[in-house]
Amino acid sequence: MSFDNLCKLLSEKYPARFATWVLGEQISRVKVLKTELSIEPIRADSVTFLETSDQILHLEFQVRLESEPPLPLRMLDYWVRLYRLYRKPIVQVIVLLLPPAEGTVIETAFQLGTTYHEYRVIRLWEEDPNIFLSDVALLPLASLAATSQPEQLLAQVAEQVDKIESESQKREVSAYIQILAGLKFGKKSLRIFGENIMRESVVYQDILQKGRQEGRQEGRQEGRQEGRQEGLQEEARALIFRLLNRKFGTIDGGLRSQLSTLPVALLEDLGEALLDFESVADLSTWLETHCP
Repeated sequence: MSFDNLCKLLSEKYPARFATWVLGEQISRVKVLKTELSIEPIRADSVTFLETSDQILHLEFQVRLESEPPLPLRMLDYWVRLYRLYRKPIVQVIVLLLPPAEGTVIETAFQLGTTYHEYRVIRLWEEDPNIFLSDVALLPLASLAATSQPEQLLAQVAEQVDKIESESQKREVSAYIQILAGLKFGKKSLRIFGENIMRESVVYQDILQKGRQEGRQEGRQEGRQEGRQEGLQEEARALIFRLLNRKFGTIDGGLRSQLSTLPVALLEDLGEALLDFESVADLSTWLETHCP
């Protein structure tokens, strides 16, 4: 599960709360549209379509601006397909989880010749954290909101988690928070939420399950059925490659070869450790430490 996919999960679990935040007005009745758009599907995992009484909300979460096709073209394409299907007003919002590199232009429209199409962009790092701190549904986003004292904000988030009465919900929300906060904070800072919460949470189990599914699919495609232990290793490895590719892009062949030899236990440890990585160099250092 990638960072933007986790946001999709949350927005579909609490659609009215997310719609209220994004639209800036109280929304009580929202329907999640589980649909692929016509022609060639372009829907990315991180896209959520919500239908209110009078409009469609196209909500998309992004860690990086880079996209193929480019985001402005994709937003235009989505709008045309959604309008063709529903014939209702469409509000399109991209939520950027992290600020881009200094000097990067954040586009909010597609323009070519006489064609002009505009959409909204929410810069999460500029949003008031109190919006998220006051709502458990939005709480996982709080650590990425505006602050001049990030560690203090993280402590406030942890305080809100402690107030959750249900232990199962507390573990679940804490896991959501740690995954997203891993974009900004190191593993040491995240210990404020307690040890082993990732392994105990349904989110961690969902990540493992997705890895197992990818591993089984890859195994079927390549015809490799070499026993249970090798299958588990392949599943864990597929998950690690997916997470690393999401975070850093394509990993070079040398590192992939090293990762391919890791046992399941180390692959699971790496799955947690990479939340703290800031560059591929951190991965190399981790491998040198754990695989001398």
